[in-house]
Amino acid sequence: MSTVTSPVGSLTERSALGLAAAIRGGELSARDVVEAHIERLQAVQPRINALAAERFAAARQEADAADRRVAEADGADRLPPLLGVPCTIKESIALAGMPNCAGLLARRDHRAAETAPTAARLVDAGAIPLGVTNTSEMTMWIESENFVYGRTSNAYDPSRVAGGSSGGEGAAVGSGGSPIGLGSDIGGSIRLPAFFNGVFGHKATAWVVPNTGHFPAAEGEATRLLAIGPLARRAEDLMPALRAIAGPDGADRYCREVELGDPAEVSLDGLEVALSEQASWVPVSRELRDARDRAAHALLAAGARVRHVPLRSMRRALELYLAALKSGATKGFRELLEEETDAAGRLALSRVGWGALRRRGPHTIPTVILLATESLFARMPERRMRRTLAAGEALAREVEAVIGDGVLLHPPHARVAPRHGRTVGRGWLLTPTAVFNLLGLPVTQVPLGLNPDGLPLGVQVAAGPDRDHVAIAVALELERAFGGWLPPP
Repeated sequence: MSTVTSPVGSLTERSALGLAAAIRGGELSARDVVEAHIERLQAVQPRINALAAERFAAARQEADAADRRVAEADGADRLPPLLGVPCTIKESIALAGMPNCAGLLARRDHRAAETAPTAARLVDAGAIPLGVTNTSEMTMWIESENFVYGRTSNAYDPSRVAGGSSGGEGAAVGSGGSPIGLGSDIGGSIRLPAFFNGVFGHKATAWVVPNTGHFPAAEGEATRLLAIGPLARRAEDLMPALRAIAGPDGADRYCREVELGDPAEVSLDGLEVALSEQASWVPVSRELRDARDRAAHALLAAGARVRHVPLRSMRRALELYLAALKSGATKGFRELLEEETDAAGRLALSRVGWGALRRRGPHTIPTVILLATESLFARMPERRMRRTLAAGEALAREVEAVIGDGVLLHPPHARVAPRHGRTVGRGWLLTPTAVFNLLGLPVTQVPLGLNPDGLPLGVQVAAGPDRDHVAIAVALELERAFGGWLPPP
């Protein structure tokens, strides 16, 4: 098969769809595309530590097989849509033969026996995994650091966080090392890494994508909060990736069959765009408010109708979210940890406290804080728990009414990517993202350029239930207006 020589930079900046079309059409070889992304990941790994484990040799063989498949194909339309396109997978999502410990020391030698349905579906669509990416311990904090793989740093500034828990994915995609990837999101774990690393990320409507094969597994109300979904450097890749992984798998009893809409059929002319106001106790920085306002003006210029809506009830979102996270679970976070440890480990876990806070012991400080928070919620009286869950349902109805058939623009965080360690012990920082897990709504994180310090700006675009295509359509328009992902230096 004849190919043309392309600069590495161009290959590691193009969309997954663009690369796939070029591979099918013979413009590029899958081997060249995979090699370019391996080269990029190897170059940035010492700086950002995005990869937990690589599978470069296998990826090269799979790229060669993809090229043979193209050469032997009867027609390009018979080939998988993402054939030959490299990807990365969050380490907490099972990929057969690869580590699957979510940064937990007690599971550091565990290897996945099977591939999670979402990852398998992406591979069946032709994507080639280059490796698995780092996460926070047990996927439960917004900085990706653990005692198995260490700390992941921001693609634009290694002194700052990459986000979590899909921080390795955010950094891999944001650095140009992967055009698309799979992350998981239970409180902002796709969207915060996407925001901090300047790329696109999408959390689907609750139960559109199966969570089978994710560690730790969710249960009870938490199954509605958790969503596996795509990160991408180009907005046009979000819906194809979502279509590839969505739908019941026969194992996740909550996952639904949903007919996903087409972003191309969404008209921005007359689209109602709400801007949330007074929704947080923590003031949002001026630069992020201004970025959101610029996004609103771009949509206004495209024909949308923009209005500001006070949403003070969102200020309670973290309490309501934590109650939902706890509701219906047969085992707590401590029990999950105990299941993965031996007798000595369980004894150590029972003594978790000041020793861990002094950086001793097998668990990170965010994990210790989470255990303490869980114990507080375990003491919540049943009557108060019922009232709290009811308040969460009322908030969902209120926000859905505000959004209607349009979208809501909401900040992803109070500030741009913070420096390492600045998020620890500050659970309230989750509120702007966790609220949409609580509500079960689809939401897309959209990059909006860089601030004067070269750090990404961005906004969340939320839509109504099962209207994922509307949020993604707005992301596409904002990418046209602001340029989307910008390669870091």
